[in-house]
Amino acid sequence: MEKMKIEEVQSTTKKQRVATHTHIKGLGLEVTGKPLPFASGFVGQAEAREACGLVVDMIRQKKMAGKALLLAGPPGTGKTALALGICQELGTKVPFCPMVGSEVYSTEVKKTEVLMENFRRAIGLRIKENKEVYEGEVTELSPEETDSITGGYGKSISHVIIGLKTVKGTKQLKLDPTIYDALIKEKVAVGDVIYIEANSGAVKRVGRSDAFATEFDLEAEEYVPLPKGEVHKKKEIVQLIYWRHVDDNNLGYYHCLLGTSLLLSTKENKA
Repeated sequence: MEKMKIEEVQSTTKKQRVATHTHIKGLGLEVTGKPLPFASGFVGQAEAREACGLVVDMIRQKKMAGKALLLAGPPGTGKTALALGICQELGTKVPFCPMVGSEVYSTEVKKTEVLMENFRRAIGLRIKENKEVYEGEVTELSPEETDSITGGYGKSISHVIIGLKTVKGTKQLKLDPTIYDALIKEKVAVGDVIYIEANSGAVKRVGRSDAFATEFDLEAEEYVPLPKGEVHKKKEIVQLIYWRHVDDNNLGYYHCLLGTSLLLSTKENKA
């Protein structure tokens, strides 16, 4: 009997490259500002890390406005790692935009275009809104199936039963099937901390509950504490929008307008 031939199809999509500084999580400083020997992915460069810690304090006190920081040294001494450490100390929402000198001085791309692109990646807008949400750690996630409306043997999701837990209590919710699509898109699983907007049904995954954190966890997962208060509450939602997101949305809008205008012109020519 011949062996069944099964071959794996290699994906043609570009794989994400892991950078050399993905292990840097901060500057590795104590509360007093003194550097630790081994912390936050750093080994050595104690004096430089302590000096960068002073820069971080100046930025938080808004004393670095209009000023820049120059890190000089031979290749491989940790300049990029220190810059990334400063960025991580300021918060996970602060963008880090590395630039390559050969890209800036390329003959194909103008210097101003490269600089403007990175500036727009770094500039953001923080929007605060008070919204009615359901927030908590997911303790149960059970989609309920029913016979398809169109007939046949297929099944469709009629509703979703989800359990949310906070410090003050738990609550079980029955959600619309459209919210289930948002849960799948956010890759929500049991043990994740999420919030669901009551009006729009938008789902946001905050992170993994710190109850599931282990000392030797190798996953690049963000662990968050169990939410306080009730499950159903009014919460201040902070959304951070960068100019590059606005550019991407405008680009799609312009592409839509361009396609519509081309379609109309084609119809006029045919007429």
